Amino acid sequence: IPRPVLLPSRHGGQPDACRSRELHHGAALAGAADRILLASDASAIIEHTNQVIYLEDDDVACIHEGRLSIHRLSRVMNDGSSDSGIREVHTLRLQLQQIMKGNFAYFMLKEIYEQPESVMNTMRGRLRFDSQEVILGGLKSHMTEIKRCRRLMLIACGTSYHSAVATRQLLEELTELPVVVELASDFLDRQTPVFRDDVGFFISQSGETADTILALRYCKARGALIVGITNTVGSSISRRATAGCTLTPGQRSEWPPPRPTLPDCRSGHDIGSAAAACHHQGSLEVLPEQIKDVLTLDSQIQELAKDLHQKRSLLVMGRGYNFATCLEGALKIKELTYMHSEGIMAGELKHGPLALIDEHMPVVMILTRDRVFPKCMNAMHEVTARGGQPIVMCHRGDTEAAAGSKSCIEVPKTVDCMQVLLNIIPLQLLSYHIAVLRGY
Repeated sequence: IPRPVLLPSRHGGQPDACRSRELHHGAALAGAADRILLASDASAIIEHTNQVIYLEDDDVACIHEGRLSIHRLSRVMNDGSSDSGIREVHTLRLQLQQIMKGNFAYFMLKEIYEQPESVMNTMRGRLRFDSQEVILGGLKSHMTEIKRCRRLMLIACGTSYHSAVATRQLLEELTELPVVVELASDFLDRQTPVFRDDVGFFISQSGETADTILALRYCKARGALIVGITNTVGSSISRRATAGCTLTPGQRSEWPPPRPTLPDCRSGHDIGSAAAACHHQGSLEVLPEQIKDVLTLDSQIQELAKDLHQKRSLLVMGRGYNFATCLEGALKIKELTYMHSEGIMAGELKHGPLALIDEHMPVVMILTRDRVFPKCMNAMHEVTARGGQPIVMCHRGDTEAAAGSKSCIEVPKTVDCMQVLLNIIPLQLLSYHIAVLRGY
């Protein structure tokens, strides 16, 4: 795993040398610093310095008498490209207050509540609501190649994989291109065929996810166009990608916030798709305020957690866009509360999971109204017929969806593809409160 080397200057100004010099036995920094800090993440030392050198694979850093020299085990990188051995000093934009928890009890709660600002920062400079334009400088010069590709591959792990699942249907609708979503580890295990006219989107919050980086190298060696989507400037994925976007919603301490991906890959031939894209942009404009609205449910979610924190298991059920919400909600419950949880596709309920349902099994059902709402209602009737008492998440004032539920979480309504960004927040809060009640 690449480790950043962090280099403060002698008097808090610029370092003695802003570029390493390639020597016969390696690269060295001219002059000596008072101290050189080594860390795996910049947030650990941001209060001491904002000057960073990133080590590449096969780099060896030697510190002797206040001097740093960087040596290469091999001039050839793992992806086959040649490396010059020059390492630049980067200036971090990260501010110390971004990694402080402020008045919140935990970093996790702080980052849940920062999501309106995170979403706004993701859109700032990229979406022009007055002219209904999407401006992505990192993709602009490659748009022709993307439009003509054979398929779009979304490759990621964990929460980033779930964001890809949530994005797949929208990309299929707007681009009319085949879209495949892959877990990076499984993608490598299968030695998946990759072609020169494929486009791979590699999604990673940190930009340092090992399996995703290995999948990126695999695709790059086979000639595919590499697009990186990360939250971290200067990360391994952002440096290795041919094109991409750095979403920069803020430094992560504990919680990976939900993040919309914004590639504007419309073919331009389908007027209906273009109109849909404009409608989606209008929904994005009010999204931060809607997230703030959902966060007002915190006290209700806390009461719900009191009924659930002693349970041994929790099922989260939905379909369509919200299948990704189920997967992510179940992952957060497992990750934070150590309670067994499973995200279930409602269409698969009859094929095994229904056997788990009884009056003792807590079930969260996502019943916000979209094109699959009637099918989700059928699944809820099957759950109640088995004695289940589902906790329903639905739109405000939807009495049909709330009927027969044990309790109801009401969220604002937005377009189907954006609804997942609102629906995940109650599950984040539920995970947090259960974790606190269980003493974790």
